[in-house]
Amino acid sequence: MDRRSFLLGASSAAAFFSYNSWRAAYAETPKSVLVVAQQLDNVTSLDPHESFEAVAGEIANNMYQRLVRPHPERPEELLGDLAERWEVMPGGGLRFTLRADARFASGAPVTAEDAAFSLARAVTMNKAPAFILTQFGFTRENAAARLRARDARTLEVEPVGQHSPAFLLYCLSANVGSIVEKAALLAHAQGDDLGNGWLRQNSAGSGPWALRSWKPSESAILEATPQRGAGGIRRIILRHVVDPSTQLLMLRTGDVDIARNLTTEQIKALQGQPGFELLRRQNATLMLLQMNVAHPALSKVAVRQAIKWAIDYESIQANLAALTHQVHQSFLPRGFPGAVTETTFRKDPARARALLAEAGLADGFEITLDHYNAQPYPDIAQALQADLAAIGIRLRMLPGENRQVLTKTRSRQHEMALTAWGADYFDPNTNAEAFCVNADNGPEARARTLAWRNNWQDAAMTERSLAALAETDGTRRLALYEALQRDHMQASPFAFLLQGTTTAACRKGVEGVRLATMANDNSYAEVRKP
Repeated sequence: MDRRSFLLGASSAAAFFSYNSWRAAYAETPKSVLVVAQQLDNVTSLDPHESFEAVAGEIANNMYQRLVRPHPERPEELLGDLAERWEVMPGGGLRFTLRADARFASGAPVTAEDAAFSLARAVTMNKAPAFILTQFGFTRENAAARLRARDARTLEVEPVGQHSPAFLLYCLSANVGSIVEKAALLAHAQGDDLGNGWLRQNSAGSGPWALRSWKPSESAILEATPQRGAGGIRRIILRHVVDPSTQLLMLRTGDVDIARNLTTEQIKALQGQPGFELLRRQNATLMLLQMNVAHPALSKVAVRQAIKWAIDYESIQANLAALTHQVHQSFLPRGFPGAVTETTFRKDPARARALLAEAGLADGFEITLDHYNAQPYPDIAQALQADLAAIGIRLRMLPGENRQVLTKTRSRQHEMALTAWGADYFDPNTNAEAFCVNADNGPEARARTLAWRNNWQDAAMTERSLAALAETDGTRRLALYEALQRDHMQASPFAFLLQGTTTAACRKGVEGVRLATMANDNSYAEVRKP
C-alpha cells in the first residue's frame, strides 16, 4: 500500500466513525426540511456588506435581494430584482423604480429609503467588499447626498465623475448591493456600527429565506419567509461537513439531501447511479497561489516566474481534480468577456532552476505555504510541495480552516498561500481590479485588493487596468484586458492554477436547485423534494 492509499483509507475510516456519530443524533430528513452537507468554514460574517467569501455570499443570496441580478443562464444579462425598471439620469447616474409588492421578512415594505440606506451603509462601513462601490467616488461624506430616495419607490444613484451606467449596474448586482431593512438595523445598532454586530449572525432581507441560526464551522439554518409562499420545504439546514467521504456516506443513506463538496473520486462513485442526480456548472472561482512580495525572495520577478514554471498543472488537474477543476492560468475566468484561456506555463524544472539562479537563489530557499485544510487543497498543496522541492524551494506546510487562511492573507501575514477567489459581477473589471490595482499600498488603504494583500504595487498595471475600465469601445476594451492578462501572468505574484466546476450531488427527487456562474447567485429559491 502506497502512502496515498494509506491516507485515503485512514480518511475513509475517520469519515465512517464521524458519520456514525452524526447519524446517531439525527434522523432521516423530513419532507419539509432540506439538509445540505457543505464546507462552511470560510464564513466569517453573514452581513452582506461585510462578508466576502463564496459560501457566505451564497447564503446571503438566498436571504437578500439586490436592485438587479444576473440572468441565471446568461450572466452578462441583468434582470430587475427589487427594481421594476431603471433609467440613465443626465450625467450618467441611474434612477430606479422599485417594485411596489416587495416585502422584507418582517412584513415591512421595501422602500427606496431602505435601498439608499443599504448602499450608503456598505460605503460607510468600508468592509472588504466596499471597494466595488467606492470606486464610483462614493465616500462616507457624500453617500447620503449621492445615494438618495426621491420618494418611497424612487432611488437615485449618482456616482462622482464619468462612469459607464452599464458597469455601475453590474457592480450593483454584486452581493455588496444587497438591500437590508433600515429599521431593523438601526434598532440593533451598537454605537456607530450600523447594526453590523447584529447582522453578522441575523438577517434583515427580502429574499425567500431568513436566518434562524448560524454556528461557525457547525451549521447555518434558514427558514422560509412569506416571500417563498406556503407549502413545500420550510427549512434548510446547512451542515458543516469537512470530509467529502463523510458527505458521500450521508448522501447515500438519506441523512442529507444534497452534498456540495464531493471530490473527483466521490463524483465518479455516483455517476450513473439511479438514486442520485449530479448538477454541475462551471463557475468563476479560481484556485491560485498568492505570493507576498514582502518576502525578500518573492519580491523578485524571476523567483515568481520560477515557481510558475515549476508546477505540473496538467498532472494536478488530471490526478487530483479531474471532475472539479480545469487548468486555467489568467485572472479572468473562462467564459468571461476577454478571458485568456491558453496555458502559458507548464512544468519545466530546468527553466525554473535557471530563473532561480538568475535571481541569486540557485540553492533555493525555505518558505511557509498556508492552505485550506479541506480537500482538494491538502492534496494539491502536497503536489506543489513536491514540484517546488525539485527546484530547491522547500515549503513548510501550514493547513488551516478556510476563514483562518483568509484572515491571515487579508492582514498580509502570509508568505505564500493556496486559496481560491471568485468573481463578484460579470465584467472583466471584477478581477482586473482585484489582481492589478493597488494605488495605495499603505496599511490604511481604502481599497485592499488582492494586489494590496500581497504588497504588490505595479503602477503600470494599475494604470492599464483603470484605462481598460474607462474604455468605451467594446472591442478595444476587451483587447486591453487580454493584453493585461498576458503581462500580468509574467509579472504578478499570483500563479493561477485551476478554474472550478460546482457540483451539487442530490438525492433523486430533489429539484429546483440553481447553480450559477458566480457562487453569489447559487439559489435554493425554488427547491423542492418529494
